[in-house]
Amino acid sequence: MKITIFGSGYVGLVTGTCLADVGHDVVCMDVDAAKIERLKQGEIPIYEPGLESMLLRNVEAGRLSFTTDAREAVAHGVLQFIAVGTPPDEDGSADLKYVLAVAESIGEYMDDYKVIIDKSTVPVGTADRVHARVAEVLKHRGVSVDFDVCSNPEFLKEGAALEDFTRGARIVVGTDSEKVRERMRECYAPYNRNHEKLMFMDVRAAELTKYAANAMLATKISFMNEISNLAERLGADIEEVRRGIGSDPRIGYHFIYPGCGYGGSCFPKDVQALARTASQIGYEAELLTAVESVNKRQKVTLFEKLSRAFDGDLTGKTIAVWGLAFKPNTDDMRDAPSRTLMEALWAAGAKVQAYDPESMRETRRIYGERDDLVLVADRIQAVKGADALVICTEWKEFRTLDAGWLKTQLAFPVVVDGRNLFEPSAMKSAGLMYYAVGRGDTLALTRD
Repeated sequence: MKITIFGSGYVGLVTGTCLADVGHDVVCMDVDAAKIERLKQGEIPIYEPGLESMLLRNVEAGRLSFTTDAREAVAHGVLQFIAVGTPPDEDGSADLKYVLAVAESIGEYMDDYKVIIDKSTVPVGTADRVHARVAEVLKHRGVSVDFDVCSNPEFLKEGAALEDFTRGARIVVGTDSEKVRERMRECYAPYNRNHEKLMFMDVRAAELTKYAANAMLATKISFMNEISNLAERLGADIEEVRRGIGSDPRIGYHFIYPGCGYGGSCFPKDVQALARTASQIGYEAELLTAVESVNKRQKVTLFEKLSRAFDGDLTGKTIAVWGLAFKPNTDDMRDAPSRTLMEALWAAGAKVQAYDPESMRETRRIYGERDDLVLVADRIQAVKGADALVICTEWKEFRTLDAGWLKTQLAFPVVVDGRNLFEPSAMKSAGLMYYAVGRGDTLALTRD
Protein backbone atom coordinates (compact mmCIF):
# COMPACT_ATOMS: atom_id res chain seq x y z
CA MET A 1 0.00 0.00 0.00
CA LYS A 2 1.02 3.61 -0.48
CA ILE A 3 1.03 5.28 2.94
CA THR A 4 1.72 8.83 4.11
CA ILE A 5 2.79 9.68 7.66
CA PHE A 6 2.46 13.29 8.80
CA GLY A 7 5.00 13.84 11.57
CA SER A 8 8.48 12.38 11.89
CA GLY A 9 8.71 12.40 15.66
CA TYR A 10 8.67 9.33 17.88
CA VAL A 11 5.31 7.87 16.79
CA GLY A 12 5.62 8.89 13.15
CA LEU A 13 9.09 7.46 12.65
CA VAL A 14 8.32 4.16 14.37
CA THR A 15 5.02 3.78 12.51
CA GLY A 16 6.46 4.69 9.11
CA THR A 17 9.55 2.54 9.52
CA CYS A 18 7.67 -0.54 10.71
CA LEU A 19 5.08 -0.28 7.92
CA ALA A 20 7.85 0.12 5.32
CA ASP A 21 9.64 -2.89 6.78
CA VAL A 22 6.74 -5.18 5.81
CA GLY A 23 6.70 -3.91 2.24
CA HIS A 24 4.48 -0.83 2.19
CA ASP A 25 5.58 2.28 0.26
CA VAL A 26 5.84 4.99 2.95
CA VAL A 27 6.47 8.74 2.79
CA CYS A 28 7.05 10.64 6.05
CA MET A 29 6.27 14.34 5.87
CA ASP A 30 7.37 16.99 8.38
CA VAL A 31 7.44 20.78 8.34
CA ASP A 32 10.83 20.76 10.11
CA ALA A 33 13.21 21.00 7.15
CA ALA A 34 16.32 20.45 9.28
CA LYS A 35 14.90 17.23 10.71
CA ILE A 36 13.93 15.93 7.27
CA GLU A 37 17.38 16.71 5.91
CA ARG A 38 18.98 14.83 8.82
CA LEU A 39 16.73 11.84 8.16
CA LYS A 40 17.64 11.87 4.47
CA GLN A 41 21.28 11.72 5.57
CA GLY A 42 20.51 8.74 7.81
CA GLU A 43 20.63 10.66 11.11
CA ILE A 44 17.94 9.63 13.60
CA PRO A 45 16.70 12.46 15.86
CA ILE A 46 15.62 10.09 18.67
CA TYR A 47 17.11 7.08 20.40
CA GLU A 48 15.05 3.89 20.16
CA PRO A 49 16.74 0.47 20.18
CA GLY A 50 16.74 -1.08 16.69
CA LEU A 51 15.11 1.88 14.93
CA GLU A 52 18.18 3.25 13.18
CA SER A 53 19.15 0.02 11.43
CA MET A 54 15.55 -0.71 10.39
CA LEU A 55 15.07 2.82 9.05
CA LEU A 56 18.30 2.80 7.05
CA ARG A 57 17.48 -0.63 5.61
CA ASN A 58 14.12 0.57 4.30
CA VAL A 59 15.45 3.87 2.97
CA GLU A 60 18.06 1.93 1.03
CA ALA A 61 15.37 -0.44 -0.28
CA GLY A 62 13.32 2.53 -1.52
CA ARG A 63 10.30 1.77 0.68
CA LEU A 64 10.75 4.75 3.02
CA SER A 65 11.36 8.38 2.07
CA PHE A 66 11.03 11.83 3.63
CA THR A 67 9.67 15.15 2.43
CA THR A 68 8.64 18.63 3.53
CA ASP A 69 6.24 18.98 0.58
CA ALA A 70 2.66 18.57 1.83
CA ARG A 71 1.25 18.38 -1.70
CA GLU A 72 3.60 15.50 -2.52
CA ALA A 73 2.74 13.75 0.74
CA VAL A 74 -1.03 14.00 0.25
CA ALA A 75 -0.78 12.79 -3.34
CA HIS A 76 1.27 9.75 -2.31
CA GLY A 77 -0.90 7.70 0.01
CA VAL A 78 -4.46 6.45 0.18
CA LEU A 79 -3.83 6.11 3.91
CA GLN A 80 -2.90 9.43 5.54
CA PHE A 81 -1.66 8.93 9.11
CA ILE A 82 -1.62 11.97 11.40
CA ALA A 83 1.19 11.41 13.90
CA VAL A 84 2.06 14.93 15.02
CA GLY A 85 2.45 16.20 18.57
CA THR A 86 -0.44 17.03 20.88
CA PRO A 87 1.34 18.96 23.65
CA PRO A 88 -0.57 20.00 26.77
CA ASP A 89 -2.16 23.43 26.58
CA GLU A 90 -1.96 25.85 29.51
CA ASP A 91 -5.04 24.26 31.10
CA GLY A 92 -3.71 20.71 30.65
CA SER A 93 -5.91 19.87 27.67
CA ALA A 94 -4.35 18.46 24.49
CA ASP A 95 -3.41 21.15 21.97
CA LEU A 96 -4.79 20.06 18.59
CA LYS A 97 -3.38 22.86 16.44
CA TYR A 98 -0.87 20.57 14.71
CA VAL A 99 -3.45 17.84 14.11
CA LEU A 100 -5.91 20.32 12.61
CA ALA A 101 -3.15 21.94 10.53
CA VAL A 102 -2.49 18.53 8.94
CA ALA A 103 -6.23 18.13 8.32
CA GLU A 104 -6.21 21.45 6.47
CA SER A 105 -3.24 20.37 4.35
CA ILE A 106 -4.94 17.12 3.39
CA GLY A 107 -8.13 18.98 2.50
CA GLU A 108 -6.16 21.50 0.48
CA TYR A 109 -4.34 18.98 -1.71
CA MET A 110 -6.45 15.81 -1.90
CA ASP A 111 -7.99 14.98 -5.28
CA ASP A 112 -9.13 11.41 -4.68
CA TYR A 113 -10.37 9.18 -1.86
CA LYS A 114 -8.31 9.18 1.35
CA VAL A 115 -8.51 7.44 4.70
CA ILE A 116 -7.34 9.98 7.28
CA ILE A 117 -6.06 8.19 10.37
CA ASP A 118 -5.62 9.83 13.76
CA LYS A 119 -2.51 8.09 15.14
CA SER A 120 -1.66 10.86 17.58
CA THR A 121 -3.11 10.65 21.08
CA VAL A 122 -6.11 12.93 20.83
CA PRO A 123 -9.18 13.71 22.96
CA VAL A 124 -12.54 12.09 22.33
CA GLY A 125 -14.26 13.91 19.49
CA THR A 126 -11.09 14.77 17.56
CA ALA A 127 -12.02 12.60 14.56
CA ASP A 128 -15.20 14.64 14.22
CA ARG A 129 -13.17 17.85 14.30
CA VAL A 130 -10.70 16.54 11.71
CA HIS A 131 -13.59 15.48 9.47
CA ALA A 132 -15.21 18.89 9.80
CA ARG A 133 -11.95 20.73 9.06
CA VAL A 134 -11.24 18.68 5.92
CA ALA A 135 -14.83 19.12 4.72
CA GLU A 136 -14.59 22.86 5.32
CA VAL A 137 -11.43 23.17 3.21
CA LEU A 138 -12.92 21.05 0.40
CA LYS A 139 -16.03 23.22 0.40
CA HIS A 140 -13.88 26.34 0.22
CA ARG A 141 -12.08 24.80 -2.78
CA GLY A 142 -15.41 24.06 -4.38
CA VAL A 143 -14.64 20.38 -4.90
CA SER A 144 -16.33 17.17 -3.80
CA VAL A 145 -13.93 14.38 -2.80
CA ASP A 146 -14.85 11.33 -0.74
CA PHE A 147 -12.86 10.63 2.44
CA ASP A 148 -13.11 8.91 5.81
CA VAL A 149 -11.56 9.67 9.19
CA CYS A 150 -10.76 6.92 11.66
CA SER A 151 -8.92 6.53 14.96
CA ASN A 152 -5.94 4.18 15.25
CA PRO A 153 -4.21 5.03 18.54
CA GLU A 154 -0.62 3.99 19.20
CA PHE A 155 0.37 1.81 22.16
CA LEU A 156 4.15 2.16 22.04
CA LYS A 157 6.48 2.00 25.02
CA GLU A 158 9.63 4.04 24.60
CA GLY A 159 12.55 1.66 24.65
CA ALA A 160 10.44 -1.20 23.27
CA ALA A 161 8.53 0.55 20.48
CA LEU A 162 9.50 -1.76 17.62
CA GLU A 163 8.47 -4.81 19.63
CA ASP A 164 5.20 -3.14 20.59
CA PHE A 165 4.39 -2.23 16.99
CA THR A 166 5.32 -5.54 15.42
CA ARG A 167 4.17 -7.87 18.23
CA GLY A 168 1.64 -5.75 20.08
CA ALA A 169 -1.32 -7.28 21.90
CA ARG A 170 -3.93 -5.35 19.92
CA ILE A 171 -4.49 -3.00 17.00
CA VAL A 172 -7.39 -0.68 17.78
CA VAL A 173 -9.29 0.98 14.93
CA GLY A 174 -12.26 3.23 15.47
CA THR A 175 -14.58 3.47 12.46
CA ASP A 176 -18.09 2.75 11.24
CA SER A 177 -16.99 2.37 7.59
CA GLU A 178 -16.52 -1.01 5.96
CA LYS A 179 -14.30 0.66 3.36
CA VAL A 180 -11.97 1.78 6.14
CA ARG A 181 -12.03 -1.67 7.76
CA GLU A 182 -10.92 -3.26 4.48
CA ARG A 183 -8.00 -0.88 4.05
CA MET A 184 -6.86 -1.09 7.65
CA ARG A 185 -6.97 -4.89 7.48
CA GLU A 186 -4.74 -4.70 4.41
CA CYS A 187 -2.39 -2.23 6.09
CA TYR A 188 -1.89 -4.38 9.21
CA ALA A 189 -2.19 -7.82 7.59
CA PRO A 190 1.55 -8.62 8.08
CA TYR A 191 1.13 -8.07 11.83
CA ASN A 192 -2.14 -9.96 12.09
CA ARG A 193 -1.16 -13.46 10.93
CA ASN A 194 -0.92 -15.57 14.08
CA HIS A 195 -4.18 -14.48 15.67
CA GLU A 196 -6.73 -11.71 15.29
CA LYS A 197 -5.31 -8.52 16.81
CA LEU A 198 -7.50 -6.01 15.03
CA MET A 199 -10.19 -4.59 17.29
CA PHE A 200 -12.78 -2.52 15.46
CA MET A 201 -14.98 -0.22 17.51
CA ASP A 202 -16.66 3.14 17.17
CA VAL A 203 -14.41 6.17 16.81
CA ARG A 204 -15.04 7.69 20.24
CA ALA A 205 -14.45 4.39 21.99
CA ALA A 206 -11.08 4.07 20.23
CA GLU A 207 -10.10 7.60 21.21
CA LEU A 208 -11.04 6.97 24.84
CA THR A 209 -9.32 3.56 24.87
CA LYS A 210 -5.90 5.17 24.41
CA TYR A 211 -6.37 7.64 27.25
CA ALA A 212 -7.93 5.01 29.51
CA ALA A 213 -5.00 2.62 28.96
CA ASN A 214 -2.38 5.21 29.88
CA ALA A 215 -4.42 6.48 32.81
CA MET A 216 -4.78 2.93 34.16
CA LEU A 217 -1.02 2.32 33.98
CA ALA A 218 -0.25 5.70 35.56
CA THR A 219 -2.75 4.88 38.31
CA LYS A 220 -0.95 1.63 39.13
CA ILE A 221 2.34 3.51 39.42
CA SER A 222 0.94 6.27 41.63
CA PHE A 223 -0.93 3.75 43.78
CA MET A 224 2.27 1.81 44.40
CA ASN A 225 4.16 4.99 45.22
CA GLU A 226 1.42 5.97 47.66
CA ILE A 227 1.71 2.58 49.37
CA SER A 228 5.52 2.89 49.41
CA ASN A 229 5.22 6.12 51.38
CA LEU A 230 3.00 4.33 53.89
CA ALA A 231 5.41 1.40 54.07
CA GLU A 232 8.31 3.72 54.77
CA ARG A 233 6.51 5.30 57.68
CA LEU A 234 5.14 2.03 59.04
CA GLY A 235 8.43 0.15 58.97
CA ALA A 236 7.41 -2.26 56.20
CA ASP A 237 9.43 -3.21 53.12
CA ILE A 238 7.56 -2.21 49.96
CA GLU A 239 9.46 -4.79 47.90
CA GLU A 240 7.95 -7.58 49.99
CA VAL A 241 4.53 -5.94 49.68
CA ARG A 242 5.01 -5.72 45.91
CA ARG A 243 5.73 -9.42 45.65
CA GLY A 244 2.78 -10.20 47.88
CA ILE A 245 0.21 -8.30 45.86
CA GLY A 246 1.78 -9.02 42.45
CA SER A 247 1.30 -12.74 42.98
CA ASP A 248 -2.44 -12.14 42.72
CA PRO A 249 -3.21 -12.70 39.00
CA ARG A 250 -5.92 -10.03 39.20
CA ILE A 251 -3.17 -7.51 39.99
CA GLY A 252 0.00 -8.89 38.39
CA TYR A 253 3.55 -7.56 38.57
CA HIS A 254 3.46 -5.04 35.73
CA PHE A 255 3.67 -1.36 36.68
CA ILE A 256 3.72 -1.94 40.45
CA TYR A 257 7.37 -1.07 40.99
CA PRO A 258 7.72 1.82 43.46
CA GLY A 259 10.04 4.61 42.42
CA CYS A 260 10.54 8.33 42.03
CA GLY A 261 7.56 8.96 39.74
CA TYR A 262 6.67 8.54 36.09
CA GLY A 263 7.63 10.89 33.27
CA GLY A 264 7.94 10.82 29.50
CA SER A 265 5.81 12.01 26.64
CA CYS A 266 2.61 10.10 27.42
CA PHE A 267 1.53 9.49 31.01
CA PRO A 268 1.85 13.05 32.38
CA LYS A 269 0.10 14.79 29.51
CA ASP A 270 -2.50 12.05 28.91
CA VAL A 271 -3.64 11.93 32.54
CA GLN A 272 -3.92 15.71 32.52
CA ALA A 273 -5.77 15.73 29.20
CA LEU A 274 -8.29 13.10 30.30
CA ALA A 275 -8.94 14.97 33.56
CA ARG A 276 -9.43 18.16 31.54
CA THR A 277 -11.86 16.38 29.20
CA ALA A 278 -13.85 15.27 32.24
CA SER A 279 -13.89 18.83 33.58
CA GLN A 280 -15.13 20.19 30.26
CA ILE A 281 -18.20 17.94 30.40
CA GLY A 282 -18.92 18.75 34.03
CA TYR A 283 -17.51 15.60 35.63
CA GLU A 284 -14.94 15.74 38.43
CA ALA A 285 -12.44 12.95 37.80
CA GLU A 286 -11.08 12.76 41.35
CA LEU A 287 -8.99 9.64 40.80
CA LEU A 288 -7.18 11.13 37.79
CA THR A 289 -6.44 14.30 39.75
CA ALA A 290 -5.06 12.22 42.61
CA VAL A 291 -2.87 10.15 40.27
CA GLU A 292 -1.23 13.30 38.95
CA SER A 293 -0.89 14.82 42.42
CA VAL A 294 0.80 11.72 43.87
CA ASN A 295 3.21 11.60 40.94
CA LYS A 296 4.25 15.23 41.36
CA ARG A 297 4.84 14.66 45.06
CA GLN A 298 6.82 11.49 44.41
CA LYS A 299 9.32 13.30 42.19
CA VAL A 300 10.24 15.56 45.11
CA THR A 301 11.09 12.66 47.44
CA LEU A 302 14.62 12.22 46.05
CA PHE A 303 15.58 15.74 47.00
CA GLU A 304 13.80 15.48 50.35
CA LYS A 305 15.69 12.30 51.30
CA LEU A 306 19.00 13.80 50.22
CA SER A 307 18.33 17.02 52.07
CA ARG A 308 17.44 15.10 55.21
CA ALA A 309 20.70 13.17 55.00
CA PHE A 310 22.60 16.47 55.06
CA ASP A 311 20.46 18.09 57.76
CA GLY A 312 18.86 20.44 55.24
CA ASP A 313 22.09 22.06 54.03
CA LEU A 314 23.27 21.13 50.52
CA THR A 315 25.12 24.35 49.82
CA GLY A 316 28.38 23.66 48.02
CA LYS A 317 27.79 19.91 47.84
CA THR A 318 28.50 17.93 44.66
CA ILE A 319 25.81 15.32 43.99
CA ALA A 320 26.41 12.43 41.59
CA VAL A 321 23.36 11.47 39.52
CA TRP A 322 23.05 8.13 37.75
CA GLY A 323 20.37 8.27 35.04
CA LEU A 324 18.76 11.31 33.45
CA ALA A 325 16.21 9.84 31.02
CA PHE A 326 12.76 9.22 32.45
CA LYS A 327 13.21 5.47 31.87
CA PRO A 328 15.87 3.09 30.46
CA ASN A 329 16.43 2.56 26.72
CA THR A 330 15.47 6.08 25.71
CA ASP A 331 17.00 9.55 25.62
CA ASP A 332 13.67 11.18 26.48
CA MET A 333 13.82 13.59 29.44
CA ARG A 334 10.32 14.99 29.24
CA ASP A 335 8.96 15.24 32.80
CA ALA A 336 11.85 13.07 34.01
CA PRO A 337 12.32 12.82 37.79
CA SER A 338 15.98 13.75 37.27
CA ARG A 339 14.93 17.21 36.16
CA THR A 340 12.92 17.83 39.32
CA LEU A 341 15.90 16.66 41.38
CA MET A 342 18.58 18.67 39.57
CA GLU A 343 16.57 21.87 39.56
CA ALA A 344 15.94 21.53 43.30
CA LEU A 345 19.65 20.87 43.91
CA TRP A 346 20.67 23.95 41.98
CA ALA A 347 18.16 26.05 43.91
CA ALA A 348 19.73 24.71 47.13
CA GLY A 349 23.22 25.73 46.02
CA ALA A 350 24.48 22.25 45.08
CA LYS A 351 26.39 21.09 42.00
CA VAL A 352 25.38 18.09 39.85
CA GLN A 353 27.81 15.56 38.38
CA ALA A 354 25.74 13.32 36.10
CA TYR A 355 25.88 10.39 33.69
CA ASP A 356 23.29 8.71 31.47
CA PRO A 357 24.03 6.19 28.68
CA GLU A 358 21.86 7.98 26.09
CA SER A 359 20.47 11.34 27.20
CA MET A 360 23.60 13.45 27.64
CA ARG A 361 23.02 15.39 24.42
CA GLU A 362 19.39 15.97 25.38
CA THR A 363 20.49 17.24 28.81
CA ARG A 364 22.84 19.73 27.17
CA ARG A 365 20.05 20.84 24.84
CA ILE A 366 17.68 21.48 27.74
CA TYR A 367 20.06 23.11 30.23
CA GLY A 368 22.95 24.37 28.12
CA GLU A 369 26.34 25.05 29.68
CA ARG A 370 26.24 25.90 33.35
CA ASP A 371 28.83 25.86 36.12
CA ASP A 372 26.72 23.72 38.44
CA LEU A 373 26.22 20.88 35.91
CA VAL A 374 29.02 18.55 34.86
CA LEU A 375 28.21 15.72 32.45
CA VAL A 376 30.73 12.88 32.58
CA ALA A 377 31.56 9.88 30.42
CA ASP A 378 30.57 7.02 32.74
CA ARG A 379 29.12 6.11 36.13
CA ILE A 380 32.58 5.83 37.72
CA GLN A 381 33.48 9.43 36.88
CA ALA A 382 30.08 10.56 38.14
CA VAL A 383 30.75 9.44 41.72
CA LYS A 384 34.44 10.42 41.83
CA GLY A 385 34.80 13.14 44.44
CA ALA A 386 31.03 13.52 44.87
CA ASP A 387 29.45 14.05 48.27
CA ALA A 388 26.54 11.67 47.60
CA LEU A 389 24.91 9.55 44.88
CA VAL A 390 21.32 9.64 43.62
CA ILE A 391 19.97 6.98 41.23
CA CYS A 392 17.14 8.26 39.02
CA THR A 393 16.94 5.72 36.17
CA GLU A 394 17.24 1.92 36.34
CA TRP A 395 19.63 1.39 33.44
CA LYS A 396 21.06 -2.14 33.45
CA GLU A 397 24.62 -0.93 33.95
CA PHE A 398 23.61 0.58 37.29
CA ARG A 399 22.17 -2.65 38.68
CA THR A 400 25.42 -4.19 39.88
CA LEU A 401 27.50 -2.31 42.40
CA ASP A 402 30.49 -2.88 44.66
CA ALA A 403 29.13 -1.07 47.70
CA GLY A 404 32.52 -1.08 49.44
CA TRP A 405 34.13 0.61 46.41
CA LEU A 406 31.35 3.19 46.26
CA LYS A 407 31.95 4.16 49.89
CA THR A 408 35.56 4.96 49.06
CA GLN A 409 34.50 7.27 46.24
CA LEU A 410 32.00 9.42 48.11
CA ALA A 411 32.92 12.17 50.54
CA PHE A 412 29.85 11.16 52.57
CA PRO A 413 28.45 7.59 52.49
CA VAL A 414 25.03 8.72 51.24
CA VAL A 415 23.08 6.92 48.49
CA VAL A 416 19.53 7.83 47.49
CA ASP A 417 18.11 5.08 45.29
CA GLY A 418 14.98 6.19 43.45
CA ARG A 419 14.56 2.78 41.79
CA ASN A 420 15.21 0.30 44.64
CA LEU A 421 18.07 -1.41 42.82
CA PHE A 422 19.85 -2.74 45.91
CA GLU A 423 19.18 -4.47 49.20
CA PRO A 424 19.29 -2.07 52.17
CA SER A 425 21.04 -4.62 54.39
CA ALA A 426 23.94 -5.02 51.94
CA MET A 427 24.35 -1.28 51.56
CA LYS A 428 24.22 -0.74 55.30
CA SER A 429 26.80 -3.50 55.87
CA ALA A 430 29.16 -1.63 53.54
CA GLY A 431 28.80 1.44 55.74
CA LEU A 432 26.53 3.36 53.38
CA MET A 433 23.59 5.50 54.44
CA TYR A 434 21.03 4.13 52.01
CA TYR A 435 17.72 5.85 51.27
CA ALA A 436 15.47 3.83 48.97
CA VAL A 437 11.73 4.05 48.26
CA GLY A 438 9.50 2.45 50.88
CA ARG A 439 12.11 0.04 52.24
CA GLY A 440 10.96 0.31 55.84
CA ASP A 441 14.16 0.89 57.80
CA THR A 442 15.73 3.52 55.58
CA LEU A 443 14.56 6.43 57.74
CA ALA A 444 16.21 4.86 60.79
CA LEU A 445 19.69 4.87 59.23
CA THR A 446 21.94 7.66 60.45
CA ARG A 447 25.31 8.90 59.29
CA ASP A 448 28.26 7.87 61.47
